[in-house]
Amino acid sequence: MSLPPLVEPASELSVDEVRRYSRHLIIPDVGMSGQKRLKNAKVLCVGAGGLGSPALMYLAAAGVGTLGIVEFDTVDESNLQRQIIHGQKDIGRSKAESARDSVLEINPYVTVQLHEVRLDSTNVMEIFADYDLIVDGTDNFATRYLVNDACVLLKKPYVWGSIYRFDGQASVFWAEQGPCYRCLYPEPPPPGMVPSCAEGGVLGVLCASIGSIQVTEAIKLLAGIGDPLVGRLMVYDALEMTYRQVKIHKDPNCAVCGVNPTVTELIDYEAFCGSISDLAAEAARDSTISVRELKSMLDARDRGEDDFILIDVREPGEYEIVQIPGSILIPKGDFMDGSALADLPTDKRIVLNCKVGGRSAEALAVVKGAGFSDAVHVGGGVLAWINQIEPEKPTY
Repeated sequence: MSLPPLVEPASELSVDEVRRYSRHLIIPDVGMSGQKRLKNAKVLCVGAGGLGSPALMYLAAAGVGTLGIVEFDTVDESNLQRQIIHGQKDIGRSKAESARDSVLEINPYVTVQLHEVRLDSTNVMEIFADYDLIVDGTDNFATRYLVNDACVLLKKPYVWGSIYRFDGQASVFWAEQGPCYRCLYPEPPPPGMVPSCAEGGVLGVLCASIGSIQVTEAIKLLAGIGDPLVGRLMVYDALEMTYRQVKIHKDPNCAVCGVNPTVTELIDYEAFCGSISDLAAEAARDSTISVRELKSMLDARDRGEDDFILIDVREPGEYEIVQIPGSILIPKGDFMDGSALADLPTDKRIVLNCKVGGRSAEALAVVKGAGFSDAVHVGGGVLAWINQIEPEKPTY
C-alpha cells in the first residue's frame, strides 16, 4: 500500500549535502525531492540501546534532519555486545550523550535533541508532539503500550521492533492507515511469562537486522516511497535465516483505535502490564530476605547452626556465568510446571533466588501454594549479592 510522503521537502540541499547523499540522489525513487524530505524530517527514537543504536546511526547517515533521543540510562559494559553506538570510553556515561556524539560524528548536518528522562504518561505527549514519526527501541511491554497509545492519540506513525535471542519482529503501527500495536497484542502477556533480553539474552547482530528494517520503514514513510509494513508483521528467524510476513488487521473492537475506544487518554502502563503476578507479589510480601540476611544464614549454615536449601531458579547458562555460593540450580520452569516440587525437602526451609528477584517471586508463589509456608526468596537476587557481598564477581 503506497502512502503519501509524511513530510514536505526542505527548500534546498547544500553542495556538501549533495556530495554526502549522492548515492541516495541517483536512486530514482528517492532523488532530490526524497532527500529534501529526509532533511526536513523530525524523527524520535525511544531508547539508545540495542535497537536504538543501529536505528540512530542509519537515520543520521541517511540525512534525517532532526533526531530526538529519549534515554535516561548510562552505558554499561554489558551493553557493548550489541549497542554499537557506544564504545569502551563511554562506559558510565549518559547513553543519550554518547549516542548524540556518535550521531554527530556520522553526520554533522543532523540536529540532535536529547530527552534524558524516563518516558511516562506525564511527559510522552509533550515529547512526541514535535516529531513526525516515532521509532521504538524499547525492551519492555509497559513502554510499548505507552508509545502506541500516545501515537494513536497524536495520530503519528509508530515504527516498532522487537528482539529476543535469535528472533526478531518489526512492523509499522499507524491507526490512521491500519492497525495499531493493540490490534496485534490487545493485552500484555502475564507477568513473568516472557523473559526480557536481560534474562534470556539476544544475539548482538540481531539488533542491526531489526533496527535496519525499522530505519528502512521510517525512510519509506518520510519520503513516500515503497510499500510500508502497515498491516504486516515481519518475522525474522536468524538461525534459519528466514523472513516471513503475517497480515495484521485493524481490530474494530480495539481499546484505543477501535470504533468505540475505551482508552481515550493515557493510563498507568506499569500497572497495566505488571512486573510480577498478583500471586507472586502476595507470596513475596512477607517472605523476602535481603542478600545480607542470606549471607548471615549461609554463615550460620556453615557453622551447623542453620539448615536450609538455597535454590537458584535461573537458566543453566546464567548459573554458569555466576552464582551465589552454596546454591543449587532448579530452573523456574520446573517450578511452574510442578516437576520440581516432588524433590523438594520437607525438613529444610526453602530459599529461592534469581537474577533480580522477579522469577524467584514467581517460583515462591508456586512453592508456597504447595504447602512450603516458610519458604522465602532473595530480594535483588544475584545482582544484589554481587553488588553488596562479592563485588569481584562478574555481572551480566
